[in-house]
Amino acid sequence: MQRYFADEVNANGQLVISGDDYHHVVRVMRMDVGDKLICVDGSGKSCICTIAEITDKKINCNVVECKDGSSELPIRVSIASGLPKGDKLEWIIQKGTELGADQFVPFTAARSIVKWDEKKADKKVERWQKIAKEAAEQSHRNKVPTVHFPINLNALIEASKNYDCKLIAYEEDSRIGEASVLAKSLKNLEENNTLFVVFGPEGGLDQKEVEKLQEHGFQTCGLGPRILRTETAPLALLSAVSYHFELSR
Repeated sequence: MQRYFADEVNANGQLVISGDDYHHVVRVMRMDVGDKLICVDGSGKSCICTIAEITDKKINCNVVECKDGSSELPIRVSIASGLPKGDKLEWIIQKGTELGADQFVPFTAARSIVKWDEKKADKKVERWQKIAKEAAEQSHRNKVPTVHFPINLNALIEASKNYDCKLIAYEEDSRIGEASVLAKSLKNLEENNTLFVVFGPEGGLDQKEVEKLQEHGFQTCGLGPRILRTETAPLALLSAVSYHFELSR
């Protein structure tokens, strides 16, 4: 069955689909009254529904059965990426959503080649959020990750204040073979804890950025002996989290 995130619950207790998903259900999938689909409600619960009514702009769905369980990672992982070139951030958001990321926090790093255009900000972030939503539907997530507006390093430090664990994926640590910090950090985390991980842009983080992050409770860590691209490193981290909390149990 096709999977969608409901926009609201109406006065009759029906889950309501609208916007782009309305178009997908009606125009692309050509569904009609009585057809079944899966809706995720506002609390993250997946429900098998039947289409009760299709109006000009909305689809009202009756809940048949709510399914137990969740496909979310046991810990909430936020990925902070130094703004990369081209469509690399879109790749990080799409694949990172499939791998279970909770939030994406782009930031302007000293070595970011791309300069953030405030005039295009709303449309850009709207596109990123749409990519996250579609990837969440495709991968059967119970929530859509939040994609934030790009911020500077000071704002990033402020946003990371209340996290249980804060790491910097640092290529210099990988070069010298550091392999214990990530494993120890994951071992110390428990279900529903939070993890904030910073990744540099193509040129990496500069030393001053690393030192400033360390002053605010961040630890540097390696992701293995190979040097990963800026769009690959977050996916490697999320895969390691999944292995530790899901696949090795």
